Amino acid sequence: MKRTTDIHQPGPRAWLGLAVILGPVLLVAMDGSVLFLAMPKVTEALAPTAGQALWALDIYGFVVGSLLITFGGIGDRYGRLKLLMSGVALFGLASLGAAFASSPDTLITFRALMGLAGATLLPSALAVLGELFADPRQRAQAIGIFAAAFAAGFAIGPAVGGQLLSHFWWGSVFLVNLPVLVLFLVLAPFLLREVATSRTGRIDVLSTVQSVAGLLLTIYAVKHLAAEGWSTAVAAVGVAGLAVLVWFVRRQLTLEHPLIDFRLFRDRVFTVAIITGLLPIAAWSATAYLSGVYLQSVLGIPILRAALLALPGALLLTVTCIVTPMLVARIGKRTALVTCHLLVAAGLLLLLPVASSGGVGWYIASTVLAGVGYGISFSLVAETAVAAVPAERAGSAAAIAETSNELGNALGIALLGSLSVLVFRLQGPDLAGTFGETVALPGLAQAVVDQAQDAFVTGLRVVAVTAALLHIVLGLLTLRRVPKSPKSLEDEGGAGRGGEGDRPEAAGAEAPGSGGEREAAMP
Repeated sequence: MKRTTDIHQPGPRAWLGLAVILGPVLLVAMDGSVLFLAMPKVTEALAPTAGQALWALDIYGFVVGSLLITFGGIGDRYGRLKLLMSGVALFGLASLGAAFASSPDTLITFRALMGLAGATLLPSALAVLGELFADPRQRAQAIGIFAAAFAAGFAIGPAVGGQLLSHFWWGSVFLVNLPVLVLFLVLAPFLLREVATSRTGRIDVLSTVQSVAGLLLTIYAVKHLAAEGWSTAVAAVGVAGLAVLVWFVRRQLTLEHPLIDFRLFRDRVFTVAIITGLLPIAAWSATAYLSGVYLQSVLGIPILRAALLALPGALLLTVTCIVTPMLVARIGKRTALVTCHLLVAAGLLLLLPVASSGGVGWYIASTVLAGVGYGISFSLVAETAVAAVPAERAGSAAAIAETSNELGNALGIALLGSLSVLVFRLQGPDLAGTFGETVALPGLAQAVVDQAQDAFVTGLRVVAVTAALLHIVLGLLTLRRVPKSPKSLEDEGGAGRGGEGDRPEAAGAEAPGSGGEREAAMP
């Protein structure tokens, strides 16, 4: 059934507003990965321990993921544009502090503040964007551009960081944020407007504290045990973290408006979609970080060339995000999901032939093949999650999907990164906790350096195989659990973001923080 053309077409102001919003969104995504190639330089300048290096990488994603839904609720109640402007200002100040950090702990602190600001930006940006485009089709198109920009930010982060570090010191990867943020603060008051809200009630502070504390305590224990070995005290911290997470889940099941509606996971399609939002980005972030260290510190490739080597996979990932809706229209959503997991697994397994003596070609082939799979998953997750639940719960589903992406980025570094540290500790020369710390020691014999390099490469391979096996299992689970046309747009004349216009209840307005449509997402 054809729809009549909406006479309220967005004008130039709406598209300029979208362009202005995309700047901070791109930066929030990019800062989740910009340190991947920069870490060897950071290690050289600040000499972090194994745990500090991992925290500097993933504290940002943990804070964003833990607070994303909470700040969506705050914006709903107190004004999304106000929160967006405040978040951009804080993001700029935290970026400035991170750029000039003089110690690992200072860098970790400012990265956490950047994460706090990022958590305010994403839901508020989507809400303000939804206000710019009244027509559901145009709104869906704008949300699709938003999603592509977010995926592109993750993909190009390492390449941008490498390019900057080939000319400037490591802090430049944070200073590059400032011009974009200042431009936003200047233009936003003229191009954007506040989003009306009728939300009442209170934010469940206890749920927020539970989620953040449980995650951080658990991950702290995992990292410490991987890098330092068994410790009763640290194991107790891990048990305490798990207990807090269990308490958090039980509390959500009793609240009328939970921070995360775990009842949605009763739907098997929704569950597969959320895992798909988490696992591929976890694999991508871990292997991108470890590959950056491999290229620079094992093969001795200059950082500029390492950044260029990462570009083919990043570009293909971005292009795939854009063309995935057309692909889904041809092959169906289930086939696309299964294909994405198998492509990621195949790409990861191409890292097995890399060695301390060479493997650049295998690295490029891996990023290109896996990049197609990553692009499909990044593009499909939110729409699949939203389409799997009733329309009145679409906002909550989209919020959880966005959170799974952010937590996937952080968990990839935390868990898979800790796995590589554990392998290095077991097979390395046992002189320091990490590869970077080991090769920085003075007076090492070449045999010791070779052993350290081989142990690091083995850790990279173990991470790649582990992530590949998880993707194969998830692909089989998708094939078994997801129906051929799972409550999706495929039976309604569209697929992916490109077809959302025919279902107003599934349009971009239900994305996290996008207005009254996401009532169920808020506590």
